[in-house]
Amino acid sequence: MAEAEVRTREPQRTRPRFKKKKPKMVWCVVRRVLLVIVTAILAVLAALLGVIYVMEKGPSETARNLFVISCRETSAIKWVPNIFLSDETVNEIAAQNAIKETDDITDPDLVKIPTPEEVQDAAKSDPEIDPDGDGIDIVDFSGSTFKGKMMVIYDPSRVFVGISGKFGQSESGKTLPEIYSSYDNIVGAVNGGGFDDRPGHMTGGEPWGIVMSEGEVLWGTPMYYSWDTIGITWDNKLVVGKMTVQEAVDMGVRDAVKFGPILIVNGEPVEALGDGSGLNPRTAIGQRADGAMLLLTIDGRQSNSIGASLADVRDVMLEFGAVNAANLDGGSSTSMIYNGEMINQNASLIGLRKMCTAILVRGQSTGEEVSQ
Repeated sequence: MAEAEVRTREPQRTRPRFKKKKPKMVWCVVRRVLLVIVTAILAVLAALLGVIYVMEKGPSETARNLFVISCRETSAIKWVPNIFLSDETVNEIAAQNAIKETDDITDPDLVKIPTPEEVQDAAKSDPEIDPDGDGIDIVDFSGSTFKGKMMVIYDPSRVFVGISGKFGQSESGKTLPEIYSSYDNIVGAVNGGGFDDRPGHMTGGEPWGIVMSEGEVLWGTPMYYSWDTIGITWDNKLVVGKMTVQEAVDMGVRDAVKFGPILIVNGEPVEALGDGSGLNPRTAIGQRADGAMLLLTIDGRQSNSIGASLADVRDVMLEFGAVNAANLDGGSSTSMIYNGEMINQNASLIGLRKMCTAILVRGQSTGEEVSQ
């Protein structure tokens, strides 16, 4: 009996010992997996640093400059050029590859706003003008490093600045589809002016500079400060230039945002230094001499569209006949909506950005529709 009891107990003693070894084996596997992951991450980081070093310290000055200014224009990685280059060098490269600032302000007399009858006559004379009769054309275009879309709005009175809501550091902006949906009878939209996107301030709720919407001044203190202003007057003319809030009001501006640089003033392209900027997604606004408003987006940071320089944007606007044009907020903000659908490829990897302002296009009223 004693021997039987001993035999039955022996397996009971060995089972706990076998179970105690399992956590050690699991932890060993976990450690190995973590080691592989950490090693892979370090290898990727080392490779990235190697690429950055070659771009910043390599033999090609052109590649270095393009890399530096492209990164500088990107809010998320604007610090990358300073990994191997000094602030002085980075600032010098940026200054040598930019659109020159201009003190010129739009002469509204250069733009003639057509009457509804003139718009109808133009549409009848050319079947390629507004073929579907909604007063808007979407035109695809491309360059060596980019592809984009131009929205042509024949009646500029339909274009205005839309807003996300209340402004301030504690407020949150809205994505472009959210701003689009918050207004009635809207058929088109692109992102608008700049906003505070510093670390800790990335809610998209605090705009830069001046904001005017449908005749109301919503932002722009101090009142005496001159902003790079992109405005639309009560006469439905695009005006661009440095001006204070009061100067904008005195010019009859009804809608305005702040961004830049200004690309074309009074039919004259603004000079570009060097490459004119880096290659990035772009948004811009312009107006032709016949009053048609131009809204541009260019895709970027994609295999089939790396992006465009500001000089590229200026040249595209000139090709479309713009007599005044300015750059709007771009990068991962760049978005275009037409008839409720996003028609460009947004570059953000983490979802659409929240913003303060947008350039919106109203739908036609019954009396505005163009007969074919």
